[in-house]
Amino acid sequence: MRRHRLAIAAAVAAVLIGIVLYAMRTQGVHESTTKPPALAKLVPVEQPRRIPAAAFFDAKGERLSLASFNGHYVLLNLWATWCGPCVRELPALARLQHDVPTLTVVAVSEGRENAADTERFLKSHSAGSLRVYVDPDHAFLAALGAFGLPLSVLTDRNGMERAKAVGPAEWDDPEAVAYMRTVTGEKRS
Repeated sequence: MRRHRLAIAAAVAAVLIGIVLYAMRTQGVHESTTKPPALAKLVPVEQPRRIPAAAFFDAKGERLSLASFNGHYVLLNLWATWCGPCVRELPALARLQHDVPTLTVVAVSEGRENAADTERFLKSHSAGSLRVYVDPDHAFLAALGAFGLPLSVLTDRNGMERAKAVGPAEWDDPEAVAYMRTVTGEKRS
């Protein structure tokens, strides 16, 4: 009788361990990752949602939308040349793009400059590696209900908003880079 009870207890323990291991394996990246202080302003959204459609343009004048980046993690950053905090974080965004290849940084100028002026501005502010995107109609500001800049929105591979930062962040902080690598599922060798 004692052996029978031990066998039942062992079977129950094995099932419980299996359930715990399964739950740990299926836990999402966002739930298991601790956000570093450098990204204190990056706040997860309660209910992931698709960002409203908004058109913007690349350096060649081609009309784009965030749907153009489906299949990629995207950090959408809205900025302007007249916004001091925006300008200060541009080099950090360029370094983040370089350090986390699984993340596409889409830094969209909300200023009045055309693509050529925006490209010159990025180069003169140590952010020339960022692609040039402009939103002359301020479609993103309207779609997101933004009241200030910089504004950054992290979307997953399906284009769903996962987190938002109002104000500048230390995107190139080593802990921030490690966090973004984890969130985007980048495998480091």
